[in-house]
Amino acid sequence: MMEDKPKDRLSSGIPGYDEILEGGLLPRRAHLVRGGPGSGKTVFGLHFLSAGAMKGETSLLITLAEPEHLIRENAASLGFTLDGVEILDLSPTSQFFTEVRAYDIFSPEEVEREPTTQRIVEKVDSLQPVRVFADSMTQFRYLATEPFQFRKQVLSFLRFLMERGSTVVFTSESSSVAPDDDLQFLADGVTTLDNSTDARTITVSKLRGSGYQRGRHALRITERGLQVFPRLLPQTHRREFPVETVSSGVPAIDEMLHGGIERGSITLISGPSGVGKTTFGSQFMKEAAGRGERSVVFAFDETKESFLTRSKRINIPVEPMIEQGNLAIVEVEPLRYTPDEFSSLVRDEVERRNARIVMLDSLAGIGISLRGEQLNIHLHAIGRYLKNMGVTMILVAEVEHITGEFRITDAKVSYLSDNVVFLRYLEVGGAIRKAIGVLKKRTGDFDKTLREFTITEYGVKVGEPLLKLRGMLRGVPEISGNAAPGKP
Repeated sequence: MMEDKPKDRLSSGIPGYDEILEGGLLPRRAHLVRGGPGSGKTVFGLHFLSAGAMKGETSLLITLAEPEHLIRENAASLGFTLDGVEILDLSPTSQFFTEVRAYDIFSPEEVEREPTTQRIVEKVDSLQPVRVFADSMTQFRYLATEPFQFRKQVLSFLRFLMERGSTVVFTSESSSVAPDDDLQFLADGVTTLDNSTDARTITVSKLRGSGYQRGRHALRITERGLQVFPRLLPQTHRREFPVETVSSGVPAIDEMLHGGIERGSITLISGPSGVGKTTFGSQFMKEAAGRGERSVVFAFDETKESFLTRSKRINIPVEPMIEQGNLAIVEVEPLRYTPDEFSSLVRDEVERRNARIVMLDSLAGIGISLRGEQLNIHLHAIGRYLKNMGVTMILVAEVEHITGEFRITDAKVSYLSDNVVFLRYLEVGGAIRKAIGVLKKRTGDFDKTLREFTITEYGVKVGEPLLKLRGMLRGVPEISGNAAPGKP
């Protein structure tokens, strides 16, 4: 698991963001937050200031665009605490428009820059703030006569604050028309907020003297402000766990798997619609509940009510398992969550609630939620993370064809699995039957025979090996030799 945040870092107050920075903001450094309109830059700063206010730190907000009363109203609506936060309002007032200002000898920049600078110096010297949020630095461009002067003035401003012990977060309204490359060079840390048509993202591209998690991470603006969902990096998460076998509670299934499935393994359950894949996986969770272990089902294709009703009819006591905290059923709307957000849901169950079995139902639903990203990359990250954490993963994969040539999945992800169990329909004597088989077990041997699989009001039943059945993998099962009616 991730190490505790270093003591010399400052928390941003944004859930998930400090993890990307591998601990938090660098103290007494200048951090640039850039992005277009509506990307969340000001909300970012409010998080930063509120986190300091909750610790009793002196904080200063320098606003050059939005008036103080609107900032406080917006902060209150998001539940931020700005008590003790000083706000230096340098935004233009209505009088600026109504009053006629003529500069016959000096330029407006030369006349307005000095009083603005003086007000900042006086406020900082009197307050000695631990945290400073300047929103936005783009406005300083209008107080400079040329780019070189702007760069020099910003550098001097940042050094002035840092030399007085302040940690600075400042914003920039980046665009193709007004690029902010110069500010990125001056900053010790650079974070970009992007608000595209598909999703919001956050990217750290610079953190001088420190490591950080690269790439784009999911970002969401909620009624409580920003929430960051770091991209899952399996190698940064690991914990010790016993090497043991997880039983299904059904002797015949355990016999086929030579004891069960291993702790920290990935099991793929393949089969057509309605054949019993989810019910098969539920058996392992039922047995885990008897040991006092917690399991979670991420249901992409089924409602919680449907899962409860079906389980009750086949003697799987789901409701008592939920009441005792041994089972959670999480409905996942594929189009609501980004891949990073879904990974955060999985991590929350594992790291906060100690889930020992995680079932993803199903592969098709996960594919919809990826929004164009590669399925095998996403599944590899989740699977490797769960393996590192000693969590048993059950992946339900539906194949489209009920009959025909045998296929494990319609997506090419079976290589990720340690175990592959398949369920199939077959027609025998004019009746539809079901069969179960094990195709792969990476850590050991398994039973190579096929067996009849039935779901009754008393639970899952697995019969004796179908020794007289031939051709099921070709999709044309036949009975060889003599067999009693109804007993292939």
